[in-house]
Amino acid sequence: MNDDRPAAEPKQGCARPLLEEHPRRFAENRYAYPVLSRRAGGISIGVNLNPDKTCTFRCVYCQVDRDEPAPRGSDTPGPIDLGRLAEELDTMVTAVRSGRLFEGPRFRQAPAHLRRLTDIALSGDGEPTLCPQFAEAVEVCARVRRQHGLDDVKLVLITNASLLDRERVRRGLAVLDGAHGEIWAKLDAGTEAYYRRVSRSAVPFAKILDNLREAARARPIVIQTLLMRLEGQPPPAEELAEYCRRLGELAAAGGRIKLVQLYTVARRPAEPSVSALSQAELAAAAEQVRQETGLPVTCAA
Repeated sequence: MNDDRPAAEPKQGCARPLLEEHPRRFAENRYAYPVLSRRAGGISIGVNLNPDKTCTFRCVYCQVDRDEPAPRGSDTPGPIDLGRLAEELDTMVTAVRSGRLFEGPRFRQAPAHLRRLTDIALSGDGEPTLCPQFAEAVEVCARVRRQHGLDDVKLVLITNASLLDRERVRRGLAVLDGAHGEIWAKLDAGTEAYYRRVSRSAVPFAKILDNLREAARARPIVIQTLLMRLEGQPPPAEELAEYCRRLGELAAAGGRIKLVQLYTVARRPAEPSVSALSQAELAAAAEQVRQETGLPVTCAA
């Protein structure tokens, strides 16, 4: 996205479904899909490198049902069609920039000020760095961006940071850096116990922190954190304090944190025990993070 501040809520009530629903299938596409993003402030083109739903996390707030077609916790993704990815992404960029996207019924109600392409985001139905052709997929995205002259459109990797230490992933990160891209990395906890409760991953919390530290030493990164109610309760005060300590430790170790994005549940999660924080609760958490870490923080409900 071009503006790191969350976009203002559009006044048109009919646009709300576009902001709250982010389906990862569009027309006959398998990989490229458009999203009207509140946080990005416009249209984000998602690149789904996990149509088989493979992921290293099973986050309690995730809206993806990982029971079908891939078993929960699967980390054996299949290959993707790089040629099809390039074609879909090229067509999607053209549709957004020409305005053709907004002629269809789904995006016809998009507010005028959000009808701009803000980023191309490697994201999707799982952890994108699991894709065996991750580096090649980043190269495809960088090439399409370059061919369309999209110097003002960011190329973004949205990741849970679990695999950033793998060599094949590092090759993709080098391509991302060459395209002036950004890493938006997940950090949803301050303690091992809360991490286990929220992320439900076999990857140790210490490894996530190590990967974040090394990634942030190599280039500035954005930290994305989802705060929620679990069983009706907001994050414990001590947990939020520990989260701030983890951010401080990353910065003290030489990690460059460009921005901390706090947000809450916007779409129906897979687990019924999960619900959203209020805007006031989110704003209070953001202020605490600012005060305790000195880092720039944005928040969006």
